[in-house]
This record gives sequence, C-alpha cells and structure tokens, in this order.
Amino acid sequence: MNAKANQAVGQQPATSTPASGEKDWKDPKRYLWLLGPALPGIGLAALTGYALAPRKLKALAWTGPALVHGIIPALDRAIGEDKSNPPESAVRSLEQDKYYDRIVKAFIPTQYAMTVMGAWLASRKKTPVEDKIGLTLTVGAINGVGINTAHELGHKSNKLNKLMAMAALAPTGYTHFVVEHNFGHHKRVATPEDPASSRMGESFWKFLPRTVFGGMKSAVKIEKARLERKGKSFWSLDNELLQGWAMSAGLFGATTLVCGPRAVPFLAAQAVYGASLLESVNYIEHYGLLRQKDKNGKYERTQPEHSWNSNHVVTNLFLYQLQRHSDHHAHPTRSYQALRHFEKAPQLPGGYASMLLPAYVPRWWYDEMDKRVIDHYEGDLSKINWDPDRKDELMAKYADYAANVAAEAAARRGESASESEAA
Repeated sequence: MNAKANQAVGQQPATSTPASGEKDWKDPKRYLWLLGPALPGIGLAALTGYALAPRKLKALAWTGPALVHGIIPALDRAIGEDKSNPPESAVRSLEQDKYYDRIVKAFIPTQYAMTVMGAWLASRKKTPVEDKIGLTLTVGAINGVGINTAHELGHKSNKLNKLMAMAALAPTGYTHFVVEHNFGHHKRVATPEDPASSRMGESFWKFLPRTVFGGMKSAVKIEKARLERKGKSFWSLDNELLQGWAMSAGLFGATTLVCGPRAVPFLAAQAVYGASLLESVNYIEHYGLLRQKDKNGKYERTQPEHSWNSNHVVTNLFLYQLQRHSDHHAHPTRSYQALRHFEKAPQLPGGYASMLLPAYVPRWWYDEMDKRVIDHYEGDLSKINWDPDRKDELMAKYADYAANVAAEAAARRGESASESEAA
C-alpha cells in the first residue's frame, strides 16, 4: 500500500460509504448494539446456571474464555465483514441520539453483579479448583471487555462519563487507563515513545511489562502535571488516579466483606486476566506501524495508516467498533456508532478476537503479521517501528522479501503513471 494514498486526520477517507447526500440513512445495527451490554448478562446467566447445578453445568464456569477465544472468532469467520458504514451526513444525528450512550452505560450494573457473583462462587469451599480457574477467567474476560466500555465513556468530556469510565475499569484495577490513554497514547501513538504501541519483532510477552509499567508511569506524570497547572498537590482529592484507585479498593473491599477473604485471590487474578486482554488489543492495534518525522524532527499527524483495522461485524458489535481504529484516532471523541471503515487503512487477517490467540504465540504472530507490515510500507524497512533489540536481525531476514515488495510497488506506480499520461 502506498502510505501517501491515505488521507490526513480530519479528512474523509476513501471508503465504501453511501453518498453524503443520503440524509435518511438509518443504522442497520441499531438493535444489534444491545449485544454489548448483553455480554455481562450472558456471564451472569452462566454463573447463575453454574450455581444452581455446579456438577451438571460445570462447563458454564468457562463461558468467558469460550466466548472471547472461540465463539466470537467463529462467528466473525461465519458472518464476515460489516456491510454498514455511515455517511458523513449521518454522523451528527448518530452522535446526538442518546440511545447509543445508554447502551454503553447499561453494561456497568450487570458487570458489577457478575463480578460479585463470580467472587461468591469462587470463594465457596466446595468449588473445585478447576472450576475456580474457569470462573476467574470468565469474570476476567468480561471485565476485560468492560475496559472497552470505559474506553468509549472516557473519551467524553462530561465528568459523569469519566466517573462511569473509571467505574467500568474498577473491577480490573486499571483506572489509570482513562488518564494515560486519552493524554498519553493518543498523543504518542505509533511512535517508539508510546508504551502502548508495539514494535515489529517485539513479542506480546516482551510488550506486556513495557506497556503496563510504562502506562502507569505515564499516567502519574500526566496527572501530576495537570494538578500542578491548577496549583494542587498530587495528593489532592481532585486527582483522577486516586479517585479511580479508591473505586477499585472500595469494590474489592466490599466484595471481600460479602464473600469472605477467599474472594481476594479471585479478584486479583480476574483483574490481571482482564487487564491483559486490554493490553493484548493494544499489542494488536499498532504493531510495527510508525509515524514518520518531518525535516524538523517532528512526528507527522496521526493518519489512517497508523492503526491496524478489522471490519468483522460480530467483534464490531461486542467492542463498540473499536476495530475501526483509524477513524477513532482521527476523531477520538466520535462515538462508536458513527465510526467509519477505512478501506485504505492496514487490515488485519481477522477480527480482534481472532487475533488474541496468535498474539500469545510469538512465532504464530510473526508469521501472520511481519510480512503484512513490510507490505504496508511497500518494502521500505526504514519506515517500520522496530524492536531495537531485533532490528538488525529482522532487517537481514526480510531483506530479499522487502526488495521484491519494493520492486512490485515501483512497477505498480509506473503502470499507474503510464495510465494517467495516456488518459
């Protein structure tokens, strides 16, 4: 793909959208969006079924990982890509429709009920160890998806929305995400300085500690600077990090009082798994992509080419179209229902859910993605965001492949130029 063919932030990308004059456009997924808040409901129903018949319905303890790693990817493959793409003329009316906002917020009450139910079941003496593991992964998986609910709410300037975003993050203890994602990741995305942008040749397991500790450090720095501008101490009650951590402590404390001290390892383990799902998606979204610098050493503006996208409809519904990631970075405050698919943005081989397992297995991931990165940059290895520890090794490994890709790209450009001259 020719990177120059992509359009700058704020401009309408080349897509398959209907003509902008179609002002009567209706969202064909309007009621399908209810699948989002239905997810913790599915989890709660599964846990309730397990509680009523734990021996007969043992498999229900594993509902979460089965959904995230099995059922949703299978449905993505079976149903295929999302055919709907709102025209620019429909964006304003979609943004003003409060129905979509209510759908996102409806996730949180059931999320909390499911978390407490899971803690109660996992803290019972008679619950087998293998069932406790399944219950932990189920609750963690759905709370991990809940981070995406927080992502949607956290991009809104309204204080209530930000508090609800932190509430959605409280079960995973990852409330600092609201601060770092908005004011750190969106500023530094697709650069070596961003802890949430993975580098080509960097495994998920190497990326994970870098993004966790780097993100936390970034959030503290950002919030400290914000409070200093207001003349306040880091320990001020206005500190959004402290507010979020207090929410997590309150939730974990109240749940432990209800369910007993055996709930503590469950709460900690499900939080780790849920947060790891967020970081798995972060790993997927910008792998190897790099914003180039101008002659003054300043990074170019974020463009559609700086995010990996997918347009599979089922994951789109469950993740509030997070897979339309280029439009999200172009318009961070734009609500999920109005996000558009960019045909010229780099595309993943499958939906985000389908890419989670490959991300955990480095060789599998590299086989799926490394050549895609090189194809995206038309064989120009200098444009890639490399893992510095593996850059020389990988440049040597892919030198011949990159040369072939570059030659094919040059031939295509020559053909296009000839066609233009003939026209």
